[in-house]
Parts: sequence; C-alpha cells; structure tokens
Amino acid sequence: MSTPGTGTLDWTDRLLDLDVGPVAHGGHCVARYEGRVLFVRHALPGERVRAVVTEDGGGSFCRADAVAVLAPSPDRVPAPCDWARAGGCGGCDLQHATPDAQRRLKADVLAEQLRRLAGLERRVEVEELPGGVLGWRTRVRLAVDDEGRAGLRAHRSHDVLPVADCPITVPGALPPVLAREFPPGSEVEVVADATGAVAVDAPAVQRAAGREWRLSPGVFWQVHPALPDVLAGVVGEWAQAPRGGTAWDLFGGVGLFAAVLAGQVGTGGAVTVVESSRQAVADGRTALADLPQVHWRAGRVEHLVGALDAPDVVVADPPRKGLGRALVDALADAGPRRIVHVACDPASLARDVALLAGRGYDLAGLRAFDAFPMTHHMECVALFTRA
Repeated sequence: MSTPGTGTLDWTDRLLDLDVGPVAHGGHCVARYEGRVLFVRHALPGERVRAVVTEDGGGSFCRADAVAVLAPSPDRVPAPCDWARAGGCGGCDLQHATPDAQRRLKADVLAEQLRRLAGLERRVEVEELPGGVLGWRTRVRLAVDDEGRAGLRAHRSHDVLPVADCPITVPGALPPVLAREFPPGSEVEVVADATGAVAVDAPAVQRAAGREWRLSPGVFWQVHPALPDVLAGVVGEWAQAPRGGTAWDLFGGVGLFAAVLAGQVGTGGAVTVVESSRQAVADGRTALADLPQVHWRAGRVEHLVGALDAPDVVVADPPRKGLGRALVDALADAGPRRIVHVACDPASLARDVALLAGRGYDLAGLRAFDAFPMTHHMECVALFTRA
C-alpha cells in the first residue's frame, strides 16, 4: 500500500498475519512479509501472530505490535500488567515470556551481537539476580502530563499513561506519588532507598560494597537492588589492581568501583575517578572521604584521560553508546594490562570488543546479568587483557 499521491510505501495501521522469527536487540522479534522486515513487539520466536503496523518509514523495515496470538510459543505466559500490550507502556518488552525464556532470549541477543559486530562466537548465560522478576525496580522517573498527573510514557511516544502502579517497581513506592499533582510537563524521580524510605526528588541513601552513599536527586545508581554488590564483586575479582598500583575508574559515578579498587591498591596506590556529573563527584567525595588514595576529576572522560598517570588497570562503565574508537585508542595508548568494561548495551559492547581486539586486547572474561527483568535490557561485565 502506498501513500496517496506520493508513491511511498506505507503499511501503517495495516493488520498482517506473521510467522515470527528470532529475537532481535531492542525488545522485539523479526518477521518478514512480502520481502520486508518487521520488528514485532509482544511476540515470541516461533509464534504466528496477527500484528498491526505501528510505524513505517517507507524503507526496508517497519515496526509492529502483536495484537492477537494465533499459534503461541510454549514460553508464553499472561503478562502481569495490563499496560504491557500493544499501545501500552514502553518500559516492559518481555512480560509475556517466562523468566527462563526471558534470560534465554537475552543470551541469544548478546551472542548475535558478538557474532555480527565482533566476529566472535561466544555463548554466555544471562544470570538471574535474587528477588524475582517483579518488585525489583528501586528508581523510576515519571513523566507529568498537561494536567499535572504523573505516569509512565507510552512506547516510542511522549504520551503519559495514567497508570495506578507498576508491578516491577518496589511495592508501595508509586501509588502515593501517582495520586499527587505536579507541575505540568515536569518529571519526577521516585527512589526506594536502602533504608526503606521512598524519596521523591529528594536525597536517597544507598549501600553496596560495605559502604553507604547519600545521593542527591538525579545522581545515577543502579536500579536493581542486588546489582551494585554483584558488579562490585565481579570488578574486584577481575581488576586485580596491584598493591601500590594505579587504577582508573572511568565514568565512575559516585565511586562504587573506586571503593573496591582503593582496597586493592592500598594507601600507597592511587585510584582516579573521572565523572562528568559534578553532583555525583561531590556525593562521591563525601562517601569516600576516608580513602585518601581516591582522587576525583570532574569532566568528560575523553577530555581528561590523556592527562592521567599511566594505569595498571582500568575500569570503565560508559553510557549506552559504549567506549567508541577514540576512547579505545586512548586506553590502549595508556597501556593497562587489564580493562574491566561494564556495559548496559550488548551492541555497544560488541563494537567495543572488536575495537579493543584491534588494539591488542583479548576478551578474557564475560558475564551477563538479568538486572532488568521483564525488559530487553541486561548488564554485562567484560574483562580484557593484553594479547
């Protein structure tokens, strides 16, 4: 079907019966129809579904939502949230799959990205974290509509949905907030902190690695309560910073990994944290004030690494886009014997794997964690050593 008067292909709102293929990165599965690719949400591999096309730019692919399941997968279960459906919330992609199936699908995505982008055949189990698949999310950013009501965004939309609660969020945290009014068009951060308190655009207390942080509103902390300790443990095991040595903690936030590295290098060593958020640096300085070997640099990592002392080990927790070529080159030029890479996006990680391999660093270890159940997201930790 073409748009009248333009000749441009446009299947928007068209209903199609589709045989669903493999999972793809981004919370959808791949299907094909009349030579075009469709990225289908709310479907599972091997299913036959009826889907409505939601977006079509006229190119080789379009986006669709499954609205009826004609032949279900054995992995399909009822979604626990009414908003996890076509036209619903954009937060959860996999509520219609069993927890085991969710982790298998994420492992398939990670393996496919490593194969396609890094030329590497590697299977990694996506490990379950304690606490189950519901009630784990400790931090939520709500949008506020034009009438002052807070809610969650619809998928790929600025529309604010009038949700009454969110089942993946800590029980009891959201309903009192959703009942309030806020300035229209604003956003609200809700945090269920380590003390059991619920902070609304207010400081929150978090604990990990045997320490405590008091975080200002908006300062980053992992949303799964078990993940900070898990990541700190893996980073500590793989970094192996030598006593008296030098370590970098890049994109270091409030210094979770710096605290671990500081214990390894001791007071005779040095850990430099580089973080662009000045408020995170301020919070981190306060939390780690008893560790004189930790030094803080506020600014963009790519602007500062060239002026730092050569490291024995680097820990990097970059944003979703990953390290990228320029920073990989800068790290390789600095010459650490080990690089521990914490990644929240498998595609970016795979690209960095390829870039680091090109500079003489082998992927020596890789673990993945189901830190965001019911969604397509995962958290990975990779160890690179000099070839």
